[in-house]
Amino acid sequence: MLLLGIDVGTSSIKVSVVDSQTQDAIASAQYPEDTENKVISVQPGFAEQDPNTWWEHTQLAISAVLARDQVNASDISAVGIAYQMHGLVVVDEEGQPLRNSIIWCDSRAVELGEEAFESIGHEKSLERLLNSPGNFTAAKWAWVKQNEPDVYKTAHKIMLPGDFIAMKLTGEMTTSISALSEGVFWDFQSNSLSADVMRHFDFEDNIFPELRPLFSEHGTLQQSVAQKLGLKPGTTVSYKSGDQPNNALSLNVLRPGEVAATAGTSGVIFAVSDQLVSDKESRINTFAHVNYTEDDIRTGVLLCINGTGILNSWVKQTMGQSLSYSEINQLASSIPPGSEGLSILPFGNGAERIFNNRIIGSHFLNLNFNHHNRAHVFRAAQEGIAFAFRYGLDILRENGMNPSIIRAGIANMFQSKLFAQVFSNVTNTPVELYNNDGSVGAAIGAGIGSGAFASYDEAFEKMKVQETIEPESNHPYEELYSQWHHLLTDKINK
Repeated sequence: MLLLGIDVGTSSIKVSVVDSQTQDAIASAQYPEDTENKVISVQPGFAEQDPNTWWEHTQLAISAVLARDQVNASDISAVGIAYQMHGLVVVDEEGQPLRNSIIWCDSRAVELGEEAFESIGHEKSLERLLNSPGNFTAAKWAWVKQNEPDVYKTAHKIMLPGDFIAMKLTGEMTTSISALSEGVFWDFQSNSLSADVMRHFDFEDNIFPELRPLFSEHGTLQQSVAQKLGLKPGTTVSYKSGDQPNNALSLNVLRPGEVAATAGTSGVIFAVSDQLVSDKESRINTFAHVNYTEDDIRTGVLLCINGTGILNSWVKQTMGQSLSYSEINQLASSIPPGSEGLSILPFGNGAERIFNNRIIGSHFLNLNFNHHNRAHVFRAAQEGIAFAFRYGLDILRENGMNPSIIRAGIANMFQSKLFAQVFSNVTNTPVELYNNDGSVGAAIGAGIGSGAFASYDEAFEKMKVQETIEPESNHPYEELYSQWHHLLTDKINK
């Protein structure tokens, strides 16, 4: 039995086919392959993508993976979807997008979210929503209501990016508690839509798709779609999750105290708790994990840094276009720790939650034109990203999350041995690396949702650690982090 996983990322769509017997990915493909999806930014702080482009690229990625010799499309029994979190997709009655999706790193709705935080009350928001509304999906929908009244009046449903792709596959519109919680629409005390959020923004309840369990049938493939893609009509879409809970699932991070990390366009540390955790300053966020139920609380306490891998990508595009990432990593490794005084703050991708939704920008500090070259920049970028993770991890530690080990997939920044080692050194935490990624996690989720796996334990019984990175002895990164933190504090206080 084969399982198909789709990961709707910011930069590309990745698809994997997993054999449920071996639990191995037998084929993967992504689209675009050599470039990245465009983020539309018509003015500073705006970030949008076209949902129809996601769908077009999803179809191309599925077609590419099904063309692999080792894949028999008729053996695919279920489909799972992971997706970039917090995006707003607005559709009409025919399921057609009424505007571009306002995606996760868009900052336009911060003020509206802050107004809601004040109106609802800080204590009540953190107790019931576990977050301030910030610039999450609820605030983005409020922005559309305020600035695009024709779109607001015409809208039939709003949904998350994964809900949209599932709708295109099945023709059905569904969502989950986890999805509503990541949009900050969910009240964890009443286990229902937040009356406070709906009342403050004057939203209608019927704007949301049908609520279903995350691991359940979210529809079956429409005959026309199945025929076009070469899949069986009636194949079940049995799992949908935001990318960070899904990344945790892919690493078998499901129990209280377990921690996952990812460093793609943005960087995330995701800690599982059996408590309704909130940070007094709302610098971290708590959402319903994939295995959350009212009777068995499993929340994901999420530390997000918008500017991580996007810095590494920008550095490559501007200073290393002719180089592969492997060559960039080799050049970075030739420079000593600390990049000979060059420091980079990686926060150039919109408002950062860890700074109370402030935009502080990215900064290159102590750059010496007579000494530093691009190799220094390559290393300083990776160190700056690792330092940002340490800054965030310290906030998690303030809130009782003290990981003894962090799990990560060998993907994105964790493909760099230099970055993985610096990350382990500066956080003083071992890192276990696995061969899983978001699309593999989505496929495994499809297996759990469809019953191909009888339990979570069975779904991961064959998962193996590929490598463990231990903090080195006598490394200089505690002092180097202190220096970087001092530079950051100067920028924050200005």
